[in-house]
Parts: sequence; C-alpha cells; structure tokens
Amino acid sequence: MTDKIIPPLLSACELTCIREERILFDGLSFDILAGDIVQIEGPNGAGKTSLLRILAGLSRPYAGNVHYQQQNINRCRDEFNTDLLYLGHLAGVKSELTAEENLNTNLRLSGYDTAKAAEILSNVNLTGFEDALAGHLSAGQHRRTALARLWHTNCKIWILDEPFTAIDKKGVEDLENLFLAHAEQGGCVIMTTHQDMGIIAKDRLRKIQLDYRFL
Repeated sequence: MTDKIIPPLLSACELTCIREERILFDGLSFDILAGDIVQIEGPNGAGKTSLLRILAGLSRPYAGNVHYQQQNINRCRDEFNTDLLYLGHLAGVKSELTAEENLNTNLRLSGYDTAKAAEILSNVNLTGFEDALAGHLSAGQHRRTALARLWHTNCKIWILDEPFTAIDKKGVEDLENLFLAHAEQGGCVIMTTHQDMGIIAKDRLRKIQLDYRFL
C-alpha cells in the first residue's frame, strides 16, 4: 500500500521578479507544505519582501505563477484569501484607535467574537494598555498590536515580513512557540527575519536563500 501524497498548500512556480530593470530572482520554484516553517533569507535589496508580496497575491511576478492547493491563486482568489494571513513590514495599525479597538476591528472583519479580546491582548503582553491609543504606544507595543491577530485566526497560511521587529526576547520566544503550534496543527509560516531563531530547531526550519544581484 502506497502512502497518500498530500499536495502542497502553496507553490511558487518558476517565479521571476524584476524591479527597476534589475532581476531580483528568476525561475524560482518551491513548495510549502502543511507543517512547514520557512525563512526567506538574503541581504537587503535581494527581493525578500517582493517575494512575500508575490506569494500573498499582492504583487504580480514578471513571469511564473503561485498556486494554492495546486490551483493558480488568480483562479481561486476567494478561497486563497480566506486561508491567508499576511502581515507586512508596516504594522497596519490605526494610530487614532486604541489597542483594543484595533483588535476588535480585526476580529469583526474576520468574523470572530470580540469577547476574546482581553485574552488575546494578554497573550501579546498588552494587558493594561487596552485603552491606550496605538499612536501613543512604544514601537514594540505597536507591533504587538498588529501581531495580536495571529492569536485569533483560522488561516492556515501565514506570510510575515519581519515579525520580530521591535519585539523583546520574551515576545520573540512567544512568537516562535506560536509558529510551532500553528505548524503542528497543519498550518505553515513563511517569513523574513534577520534574527536567529532560538526555539525552532534547525532541522525544523526550512530556508530559502535569495542573493543580491547587481545590474
């Protein structure tokens, strides 16, 4: 009896990206499976953020395609977006709203119960800052306000651009534990970071290396 082949959650198929007449990468292909934690590595300007945006369907590649469960994401956009959580380098937090109001807005937009807001804010060490305007929070607190949505999502595919920015050592450890739990539940995490992983074992972490290309 042969083992059942499980299709990848996400696939990059011969991707080419060109920015300002410079080829960032070309013919790039890889599969992301359920349970994968993938780190995109490379120097500044190598195309890490561009690759994440292409994988999330926010930018179009010069050539190639992205597939979600073996379908081109352009042909299953609703299903793909339902299963995708993308956090860019910018926090995406409204400064004029409090930490709790920002979280509640995301909960409502995602169809979740706002009754868990206090528990979620506690998970990201924002207890006591629920009513503080996001614009008055520190850089780390501002970032944790954005990251709070990771604790209330059912999305399987997480694409995260520098999630550890401005996060202290304890916060990084909490995030790594969350990534491991998400992967063990059948999700995947694709991220960029310049920070070394402390908890995630090297044999568990997949890496995709991008190199800077000169003109």
